[in-house]
Amino acid sequence: MTRLCRVLLLPLALAAMSGCASRQVAVAPPPPPVAWAPPPPSVAMPAGAHPGMIIPAARSDGSYPTPNQDLSPAASIWHLRAGLNFAALACRGPEEGVIIAGYNAMLNSQKAILAQAERSLAAEYRAAGGAAWRDSYDNAMTRLYNYYAQAPAKPALCATAERLLAEAAVVPSADFTIFAAARLPELDASFTDFYRAYDAWRNQRRSFWPDHRRRIEHRAAPAAPDRDRSRSLPAALAPAIHSPGNQGRNSMDHGMGQGTGRGQRNV
Repeated sequence: MTRLCRVLLLPLALAAMSGCASRQVAVAPPPPPVAWAPPPPSVAMPAGAHPGMIIPAARSDGSYPTPNQDLSPAASIWHLRAGLNFAALACRGPEEGVIIAGYNAMLNSQKAILAQAERSLAAEYRAAGGAAWRDSYDNAMTRLYNYYAQAPAKPALCATAERLLAEAAVVPSADFTIFAAARLPELDASFTDFYRAYDAWRNQRRSFWPDHRRRIEHRAAPAAPDRDRSRSLPAALAPAIHSPGNQGRNSMDHGMGQGTGRGQRNV
């Protein structure tokens, strides 16, 4: 190109650049700030519970397995006696004296039926376990007392034991087997009611967090890019936006800009 041509083209290039500088490029607005929504306080964690507790899994019918189910008549009597014995040993407070007196009264009034139940239960273990029946029996009783010793259910257990002991002392011995089978589920309810309350709290917590994350992701999502934005740009700038190198840089900048949004989604 001759010197004359370069001189003539220079003013035209300067004019084109001046026109590019005077144009304003439309920029998409930033995403709205992420708003924190606390979980609904509809179901409270039951007293004595803590996150991460291990409880029995509910059955398909909503019930919970316990050591006091599917028992023989002798086992029902002995398991009821064990629960009331634990209450007499562990319950403290205003009802302590009443529970201890009621337990001793039951031992006196139901002495014969309780002794017979113990012999019959031992015979059941002996028939099933052979020479090792005593170990099986002792292990089963240890698990039973550990079940009764669950601290979160203790207030309900003590209240139920006080009521049942008031009845047990005056039940005719001939009716005590029926009494034990009917009242053992009530003693169990001290524990299964706690399991159910804890599951309700835990299920609410689990159902809230996924929904909360979805709402945060929706609020934190960047505005959709303007597909016609390149049409308003000068021809000299449009190729730069769509070039592979700048696409990679824009993608990197976009990812860095969303760092805060990702952190908030994990709250």
